[in-house]
Amino acid sequence: MLYHVLARATGALLGLSALFLSACSSGPETVSLFEGAELRGWHVDVPEADGGKKVPASFEIRDGLLVSKGSPGGHLITDASYRDYRLVVEYRWLGEPGNCGVLVHSSTPRRLYGMFPQSIEVQMHVGNAGDFWCIGEDITVPDMEARRGPKERWGVDGDKARRIKNLSDGNEKPPGEWNQMVIECRGREVEVWVNGAKVNHGFDCTADHGQIAIQAEGAPCAFRKLELTPLAPRS
Repeated sequence: MLYHVLARATGALLGLSALFLSACSSGPETVSLFEGAELRGWHVDVPEADGGKKVPASFEIRDGLLVSKGSPGGHLITDASYRDYRLVVEYRWLGEPGNCGVLVHSSTPRRLYGMFPQSIEVQMHVGNAGDFWCIGEDITVPDMEARRGPKERWGVDGDKARRIKNLSDGNEKPPGEWNQMVIECRGREVEVWVNGAKVNHGFDCTADHGQIAIQAEGAPCAFRKLELTPLAPRS
């Protein structure tokens, strides 16, 4: 079943915290998860701010861009949950490239290390864009042992082998230039492209829907596009 965002308030495509995407007779409609002026439809989870502690903001809007400042560590998470969609992300590093990521099928907060929500992370770490990291959820790829290591080490928690390497590095633009990452989640499959090159394809994922999250994990990163298009489910 094809889902679309319920919220269509004037100037706020996700402002009413839609739950799932549902079919519409006019076909799938692309929506922007970030309008450039405010973060309506998102919430922040930063453990260092627990108890009302005053800490610097991990995320901000700067010159019409969404900026993950990298620290304090945490996540910017959609209020809504999604399934069967294409997410187009355009990002660039601000200063020294480092670590960040997009999490799909996110659910239980702070599942890992008291920080990371249960999810499949699509890695943005410089030089490794498109890797999968399993965070309380799992996914399968071809050549699993070659890309994840010995089977007895696989797992989704703690020091288990949670990283699944992408199919090819070297697809990222030079530091300071804009990159495009496309993530397609359809059923229990997740496919990833970086600047037009297909870099990962997983299947038999243990989740098929959930929230979307952006990390603050080390390096400042700017986002100018976060666009979601509903997809027809696989037959």
